[in-house]
Amino acid sequence: MPASLVRRAAAGLTALATIAVARIVTGVRGNWVGCTPSATQRVYFANHTSHGDFVLIWTVLPPAYRARTRPVAAADYWRADRIRRFLGTDVFDAVLIDRDANARTADPVATLVAAVDGGASLIFFPEGTRNTTEERLLPFKSGLYRLAFERPALEFVPVWIENLNRVMPKGEFLPVPLLCTVTLGTPLTLEAGEERGAFLDRARAALLALSVKEGAR
Repeated sequence: MPASLVRRAAAGLTALATIAVARIVTGVRGNWVGCTPSATQRVYFANHTSHGDFVLIWTVLPPAYRARTRPVAAADYWRADRIRRFLGTDVFDAVLIDRDANARTADPVATLVAAVDGGASLIFFPEGTRNTTEERLLPFKSGLYRLAFERPALEFVPVWIENLNRVMPKGEFLPVPLLCTVTLGTPLTLEAGEERGAFLDRARAALLALSVKEGAR
């Protein structure tokens, strides 16, 4: 069997195993409170506390939509060794972004636009880094707005992930079993003439509103 087919088969099996482990360890469930699963091209934007965040979002999507939904992730992390390269590139098909502004040769937003134009939906973390503070949500970087400006027809779905930071505490190697929820809200689109600050404030407020709903459960 050609090596490419072996690698593809290994990636498929690893993806299934990853989803199974995520469900067993976290008991993850998706709460579709503002929308339903759809073939509509979307950007799922979420809070960010763990390297496993996108896996939970990926897990609650139906298989047909999961296959075309690509996480946006840091190239320096997912290219650090052979295992992470295999996971990031072959298993998750991540859109890898170079976070070093001085070293990168491509505009990160252009890379995202190319992925969208190729038919992908995206999983995006607008805080830009993992939140290790006591704040519920860090200020948003400009990337979410820039993507909306370039492709205003996209739906931007707020997604609140609850409890994963306690399942995978920073510095721990093994997960701690704990129920996790992924709450998906009402899609947003960029309004005509809407400026960056207004759009980012509206997106951030939508995400925080989901965190309040989730905390009340």
